[in-house]
Amino acid sequence: MKKIINTKNAPAPIGPYNQAVLAGNTLYTSGQIAIDPITGELVTSSIEIETKQVMENLKAVLTEAGMTFENVVKTSIFISNMNEFTKINNVYGTYFNTTTAPARETVEVANLPKFVNVEISMIAIK
Repeated sequence: MKKIINTKNAPAPIGPYNQAVLAGNTLYTSGQIAIDPITGELVTSSIEIETKQVMENLKAVLTEAGMTFENVVKTSIFISNMNEFTKINNVYGTYFNTTTAPARETVEVANLPKFVNVEISMIAIK
């Protein structure tokens, strides 16, 4: 049985999907981009600020599901420019304990929704 997870503290979906789906004890988040949930505007003044907004959006979804970043077991990071990897990784790393950080892949892609620079999705387990 699946439970739909949505929160007003993260951007509303911009298509036919939900912010996350909880199936049993496993949470699957949709990819988040740097949309400010209050203003609905993109936050892209720097790659660090953009990445922080993405992580804060994911944090809001995790919180709504009763979880934290400690519950995350897998992340997928999609970036438009691999030269920005170190900057993205530095911000991303502040949200995880190094010894319990999740598995991850980082993939450079040609384009992302709304032509942002980074999109991140997660799988978490209660």
